[in-house]
Amino acid sequence: MVKASPLFDADGNIVGAIESVRDISERKHFEEQLRYLSLHDALTGLYNRTYFEEEIRRLESGRFVPSGLIICDVDGLKLVNDTLGHDAGDNLLRAVARVIESCFRADDVVARVGGDEFAILMTRSEERIIEKAVSRIREAVESYNSNKPDIPLSLSAGFAFRGESSTTMNDVYQAADNNMYREKLHRRQSVRSAIVQTLKNALHARDFITEGHADRMQDMVASLGAAVGVPNHKISDLRLLAEFHDIGKVGIPDSILFKAGPLSETELREMQRHSEIGHRIALSAPDLVPIADWILKHHEWWDGNGYPLGLRERDIPLECRILSIADAFDAMTSDRPYRKALPQEKALEELRRYAGVQFDPLLVNAFIDIAGNKGFGSF
Repeated sequence: MVKASPLFDADGNIVGAIESVRDISERKHFEEQLRYLSLHDALTGLYNRTYFEEEIRRLESGRFVPSGLIICDVDGLKLVNDTLGHDAGDNLLRAVARVIESCFRADDVVARVGGDEFAILMTRSEERIIEKAVSRIREAVESYNSNKPDIPLSLSAGFAFRGESSTTMNDVYQAADNNMYREKLHRRQSVRSAIVQTLKNALHARDFITEGHADRMQDMVASLGAAVGVPNHKISDLRLLAEFHDIGKVGIPDSILFKAGPLSETELREMQRHSEIGHRIALSAPDLVPIADWILKHHEWWDGNGYPLGLRERDIPLECRILSIADAFDAMTSDRPYRKALPQEKALEELRRYAGVQFDPLLVNAFIDIAGNKGFGSF
């Protein structure tokens, strides 16, 4: 920016000028950034709800007929946030934004209008063009998922067409949103199952204890369950619990899960969240619903000092009391990042020591009897 001021002599005559030059490029750049941020979503870089609503008001004039609106909603985002954390959810939203954006023209308005909701305005577009755009989105999602991402992408989409200026944009939005929601209702369970399957795979891939842990656990709980009279039809649920009781640990950071040393108080609280995370995952998967309550309660202690509910004695489900003994024994007899495995006899001594404290004392005796009669190679 240049500013000039006249320079006068003693008689008041102009004899020159004083110019001042000021570099305001940094300020202009900052102003442009502020304007950009005021109209764009910080996470995805798409237009935000403010800009989208400005465009809706502009289209109300009726000069942009025919036009259409597509609403897309990310299926399962809450489950991802609750289990894998908001960083994983944010990464999923960025992937959604790139997939959707790739399907549209430069003059189409692609916006993120809510936490998991995206909207696309297509002006001067016939209905068949809008239908094709929705098909492109579905094809792009399939292509994305064919590359086997960490989390599969699923979108529910609905659209509405505005063929006459008498139809308000609010009516168009409501129609598109209703169409999207109907599709979401049809897809909800299959999407949750797909995400839960991904989490199951992640659990197996992060076999953070030792190879064969799940198999050993299943055999131990089945043997102990049968010994104390658990009906045969419940043994299969016990095996399922043994396999997936720690599924909530897919939502715990590796820095905590694999830490080679004692956890801090904050880290311990974070680790303890895995039973609640696992409970939410199980409630979302039909095949895990029968064991969801047990997943929540599998870290309760006989004396009431466990978590997350502080249950005690027989208020703790039998299946959880069985699992806790087998899980503790396998943990003690397996190598961990912070210690070597204990001998089996030493592990049994620890179970005896904590009988009546952490463990059901009658179940501990039964477990030790099985170990003495059959040996651990039989589990």
